[in-house]
Amino acid sequence: MELAALIARCRQGDPLAWEVLVRRYQSRVLAVADAYVGDREEARDLAQEVFLRVWRNLEACREPERFEAWLLRIARNASLDALRRRRARPPRQDLPVESAHALADPAPSADARWQDDARRRLLLQALDALTPINRELIILKEMQDLPLEEIADMLQVPLGTVKSRASRARLELARALRDLGGPPAAISEVLGS
Repeated sequence: MELAALIARCRQGDPLAWEVLVRRYQSRVLAVADAYVGDREEARDLAQEVFLRVWRNLEACREPERFEAWLLRIARNASLDALRRRRARPPRQDLPVESAHALADPAPSADARWQDDARRRLLLQALDALTPINRELIILKEMQDLPLEEIADMLQVPLGTVKSRASRARLELARALRDLGGPPAAISEVLGS
C-alpha cells in the first residue's frame, strides 16, 4: 500500500493500517534506539514510546513522503531523552562478570549468531569511543542509511558540514575499531564503504 494512503487511513483510526505502518518501520526504529542506547530491552521500550508519540502526533506529519525522516527524528529524540535520563539517575549496580554466565540462555547458540553478536558488541564499544556528533553521524548515515540532506535537516547544519563530519566520523570509527583490536576486514569495511 502506498505510504500516503496508509497514513491517511491511520489518521482515520484504521487499526489494520496502523499495524501495517508499525510493522513496516519497527525494525528501523528499534535499530536507531538500539544504536543510541546500546541496550536491546531499553531500545524495545523506546520503540514503543516512539510509536505512541507517532500515533498521538500523526497529524503533525504534513508531508507523507518525509514520514520516514520524521519518524526517525522522533526515534532519535526519544533516544537522546533516554540517555539524558540515564545520566540523571544513578546507575544500577552491575552484576559481576562471574554471575553473568549463570544468567545466559542454556540453549546452544549457532556460530554465526555468536560472530554477529561479537561484531555488534565491538561496534557498540567503538561507537561509545566516538565523540557524540561522530557517533550520531555514524548511526544516522551508516547504520540507518539516511540521505545526507535529511541528516543535515535533522541536525540543522549545512550539507557540506554533514559531508565533512561524516568522513571524519568514519575515520574515527576505524581508529576506535583498530584500538579495540577489531579485525582488519571490519576496519577496511568502514573505510571502504
